[in-house]
Amino acid sequence: MNVVRQNAYAKLNLTLDVVGRENGYHMLDSLVVTVDLSDRIVLKKRKDGRSSVVMHGMGSESIPPEKNHALRAAEAFSETFGTNGADITVHKNIPIGAGLGGSSADAAGVLLGMRKLYGVADDPAIGALADTLGSDTKFLLTGGLARMRGRGNVLDFLGPPPQMFFLVICPERGVSSAACYEMFDRLGETFPPVTEKALACLERGDTAQAARYFSDHLFSAAKNCDICAEKAYLAAKSFAPLGASMTGSGSAAFALFETKELADWAQSRYRGKGKTFVVKTCPRGASSIKNPFVLSVDEGEGE
Repeated sequence: MNVVRQNAYAKLNLTLDVVGRENGYHMLDSLVVTVDLSDRIVLKKRKDGRSSVVMHGMGSESIPPEKNHALRAAEAFSETFGTNGADITVHKNIPIGAGLGGSSADAAGVLLGMRKLYGVADDPAIGALADTLGSDTKFLLTGGLARMRGRGNVLDFLGPPPQMFFLVICPERGVSSAACYEMFDRLGETFPPVTEKALACLERGDTAQAARYFSDHLFSAAKNCDICAEKAYLAAKSFAPLGASMTGSGSAAFALFETKELADWAQSRYRGKGKTFVVKTCPRGASSIKNPFVLSVDEGEGE
């Protein structure tokens, strides 16, 4: 196989509790789920060990190579497994700096694509490599619904996620994760953890009750970094959803609705400057692919 096409799916943090610090990292406890907003990645096999990445869309063309997670993933894969490289094209649909995991999704998508290109079957080693490429990357190798703890490296998968429909509002500006965590430390605020309560509701099948606990300990920090994060959240909440919150370190917010029709209605009423998406949850594997580390290698161009 000389060419692989790969979807790289976004995520939402339904809850995000900051529960401490360890070795300079913030320790998290979060319910996280993949949704059907995705970047499209095309990988072409090379005859040498080098890799290249061309970005299209969402302002990604200006990302410098040394900060491009897709390129880092390809180079790390070749170094770890002794393979040749790939010429990679990423078609961005996931907004940058929104807390939707776009850069980690691209890194995970490249790892999956390189795995297919070169027939590497060492899934534990790929998972360990993903751990070095961003806090969400390991989760996004498989997606689905999980409880994510530690730096994002401790994952408990929770079975198929319930079908949920969200309106996602991405403001005109993103929030830097580093700046958000720095602001969080500066503010010194503490919040009660809610992940355990939301999980208990989901486990008994009560999605509406779980939605009452959707929240993000980083929200106060994010809105202090840029008021656009607060505006997105207030807009999401204004449509009387089952629940609403920010995702990740912002700036995007989401609102959960009982049906897609209600989410579509809310999208049609939004009058802000940001981009909006109506999305639904994706199961682990994001398709009928049996291998849990594969999202979709042959589908996507015509979706």
